[in-house]
Amino acid sequence: MQSIENRTYAEISIGDKASLVRTLTKEDTEMFAALSADYNPTHLDEEWASRLLKSQKISGHGMWGGSLFSALLGNELPGPGSVYKTQSFSFHRPVELGDTLTLTITVTAKEDATRSITLACLAINQRGETVIDGQAVVEAPTEKVRIAEAFVPEAKVRRRSHVYEDIITKVQSMPPVSVAVCHPCDEISLTGALDAYRNGIITPVLVGPEDKIRETAEQFGQDLTGLRIVNTEHSHGSAEVSVSLCRTGECEALMKGSLHTDEMMHEVAKRDTGLRTGRRISHVYIMDTPTYPKPLFITDAAINIYPTLEDKVDICQNAIDLVQVMGVATPLVAILSAVETVYPKITSTIEAAALCKMADRGQIKGAILDGPLAFDNAISPEAARIKKITSPVAGNADILLVPDLEAGNMLAKQLCYLAEAEAAGIVLGARVPIILTSRADTVKARLASCAVAALYAQARRTGKKKLMTGGGAE
Repeated sequence: MQSIENRTYAEISIGDKASLVRTLTKEDTEMFAALSADYNPTHLDEEWASRLLKSQKISGHGMWGGSLFSALLGNELPGPGSVYKTQSFSFHRPVELGDTLTLTITVTAKEDATRSITLACLAINQRGETVIDGQAVVEAPTEKVRIAEAFVPEAKVRRRSHVYEDIITKVQSMPPVSVAVCHPCDEISLTGALDAYRNGIITPVLVGPEDKIRETAEQFGQDLTGLRIVNTEHSHGSAEVSVSLCRTGECEALMKGSLHTDEMMHEVAKRDTGLRTGRRISHVYIMDTPTYPKPLFITDAAINIYPTLEDKVDICQNAIDLVQVMGVATPLVAILSAVETVYPKITSTIEAAALCKMADRGQIKGAILDGPLAFDNAISPEAARIKKITSPVAGNADILLVPDLEAGNMLAKQLCYLAEAEAAGIVLGARVPIILTSRADTVKARLASCAVAALYAQARRTGKKKLMTGGGAE
């Protein structure tokens, strides 16, 4: 085990030295920007570095190099127990990505009365050029210590994802979509709809007890000026009227408010007065996962509890249609199971194989399917390589088709709470897209759910994509 050992004042002599060699990486510049809150784009973006500094490479923060002297002082000379007194630096040239610095500190003076040590600081690059020089004064420790390095935490850069921002920006360039907001009688459901309205994504039609909606708006400082309110007596009536507005074409999407999901979906699923089509209704999560390089779509984790093979055909096609609307011409669909081989005792592996063959025969259109795939080799190229799985889908999936609701729900929530993902979601397969939001959703996730539904509705409105309905309403 490595350790850090200090040098006491009595042990230090004039002329003592310590050195450190470090190469600047992109992760160094990003980490330093995050820690210092210095987001100067010349340290983060090549285009800005070229424009502002006439440099072809990103340059590191000046104090990134300075901080390495602090590391030398704190770790080696004098080491743990030393106290900074003063520090001066002169910066002679930038440190660009890939440059290697050799930093050296040399003791030049000692002051017995204060136990102060003066050290000359010098950093040269791989070309022998002086990059930084200066002087440090520290108070040296008197107690000799040796400390194991095991306590040092590991730091890693988590790059911000812009999945939702990109979706919202794209929709804001289009005309807003009329949305029936069903029973928005609490803060979250009302403000969620109004946030989307203020962002130019939707035009809400508020359906519910008018007095209660206005009372909620007043309580939470929301302005309803200019918005249409359709008065109903109770949540059941709100669901019935909201569905009717979508069925007649007055509204192009439906958004759940403060009533229970089952109550609204019961009206949606009615054969004669609901919003059913020839398709099975299903839910799709649009996951913004910082550790995955693109949006990840999980289906179905909210509507179909134990879907049959026939149900999965529609669930899969609904997700494919959505992903195509969002700009992926040929989505990659991973059909998940516990293993990546067909195993007769695991039904989901049999159904995965059947779905792949159905896609080969044109029963599922517009995507490349592969399965069964375990979760690791569906999203990790390395896991797929180790398992010797050769497939355009393995390690690069857009859509994860889960075996059942339990698996999908647990997967989505694990990504949210362990991988810091955010989950937007909509319901498809009905005559209009349906926005289901959760109390746990962030403001951004709620806006993204509205934006995805609006994008889908816009595609229907403009005919940019002919969304299949499997033969029309039942």
